[in-house]
Amino acid sequence: MCCGNPLDPSDDEQMEKSTNTSKPVQSDSDSGSKPATAKKRKQPAECFLTRPEEKEEHTVKVKRRRKKKISDILAKSSPKPGVPEDLQKLLNQHFGTKRSVIELEELKLPDSCFLPSNDLTHSFSSYLKEICPKWAKLRKNHKEKSSVLMLIICSSAFRCLELIKSMTAFKGDCKVIKLFAKHIKIKEQMNMLENGVIHLGVGTPGRIKALVKQDGLSLNSLKYLILDWNWRDQKLRRMIDIPEIRREAIDLLEMGIIKLCRENSVKLGLF
Repeated sequence: MCCGNPLDPSDDEQMEKSTNTSKPVQSDSDSGSKPATAKKRKQPAECFLTRPEEKEEHTVKVKRRRKKKISDILAKSSPKPGVPEDLQKLLNQHFGTKRSVIELEELKLPDSCFLPSNDLTHSFSSYLKEICPKWAKLRKNHKEKSSVLMLIICSSAFRCLELIKSMTAFKGDCKVIKLFAKHIKIKEQMNMLENGVIHLGVGTPGRIKALVKQDGLSLNSLKYLILDWNWRDQKLRRMIDIPEIRREAIDLLEMGIIKLCRENSVKLGLF
């Protein structure tokens, strides 16, 4: 038998606690268990700025009217020959908003100044013979330099050359001068007018206007002014349908020809 005090149950509990505290804590690696997986960090979501949805505006497309071409108009109706009223109407439209009533009255062309218009059946020579039957006598009496008896106004140099070729039967041996800008300097034309007696001038309104303005061409001897009114180019335009040519032709008329027409010194013809 052993002697001594019997063991107290509380002492046993203390011993168990001490043994538990003295035992080293086994790590996860020692225990052979799989390492705990680290939690994945959530990536921040990308932010996109979105525009507010635009409501589709239902725009009503306005249909534009198709501009009528000259070819469309001529396809429906045959071309009409020019008449004196057409020229008078053109002058009124041009000066209507720029001049007073009194000034407009001074720009009005009297009916007596107009020659018979071409009815689209004449050749150029036959038309000139009809409106100027005494041409041979008239050109014989013409002696003044820097002037012509008859001016023929066209829209282009090409058309001028066509008309010069087509009036051979009318002009006879009278002298003709080309009054357009293509390939001919204005100084050359002024020298030709100054150094010789010329009866007929065929040209464009721009060059003729420049010659009159620079005193290279006098209108004192002028008796006839013929406008190549009815002829149409490749685009079916008449000379009055081309804005630049129309404006220059009206300027030329205003430079003294309208006054001479009102004085019954110059006759106007529409070919």
